[in-house]
Amino acid sequence: MILIKKANNPLIAVGFLIKGLKLVTHPTLRSFIIIPILINIVLYSVVLALGYYYVDELITQAIPNWLHWLSWILWPLFFISFFVLSFFSFTVLANLIASPFYGLLAARTQAIISGEAQVVEQPVSQVLIAESKRLLYIITRILPLLVLFFIPVINVLASFMLAVFGAWCLAMEYMAYPLENEGLLFAEQKELLKSTRLGVLSFGGITMLGLTLPVLNIIIAPAAVIGATLYLHEMREKLPEVQEINAEAAQ
Repeated sequence: MILIKKANNPLIAVGFLIKGLKLVTHPTLRSFIIIPILINIVLYSVVLALGYYYVDELITQAIPNWLHWLSWILWPLFFISFFVLSFFSFTVLANLIASPFYGLLAARTQAIISGEAQVVEQPVSQVLIAESKRLLYIITRILPLLVLFFIPVINVLASFMLAVFGAWCLAMEYMAYPLENEGLLFAEQKELLKSTRLGVLSFGGITMLGLTLPVLNIIIAPAAVIGATLYLHEMREKLPEVQEINAEAAQ
């Protein structure tokens, strides 16, 4: 699979999440969305409760006395970073639990937009190796950011870097479902998405924003799976024979 240059346009990438939100209520997809939504309701309720309870204490401990005058600037950064980390962690857990439904949701979405949905079955050993690489990829990058997060002054930059990395990981997570259905595992997924890094980051960023908004975060995950499926379908480079078929069908 090759993605066209247009896929790197941030506005176009963001628009696909909106398209995903519009398709959430589609009758054909409804049965694959209800259970993931219930999972999200439970997990995000927990993280909201924990976040509001602990964030103030975390900020108080992290800011030394000589930087207390900067608390009015650092407080929002700590708050945002805490929720980025919390929502990202709980999103990974929610996606892990709901992954069987999201894979089917991506396949059914593909069937709606193209008339067919071919799911490539991978050997269990290859899937486990690929997911181990995904986990190692995330851990080896997020741990240094967490260390920087607790260093005064530098944590301002670390907060921004953590947010960007969170957006990238979220985009890879939701785009993994339609890509895995086509037989692409983590290493291949990463190389493909790196070719349109700005578009992918934009999709992940708007998804992250949606995950932090009460009520909307309940449906944003299935909407992101649908949006990612649409994005990868419409932004792929069409083979010449496929273009000819489409042209003939349009006549």
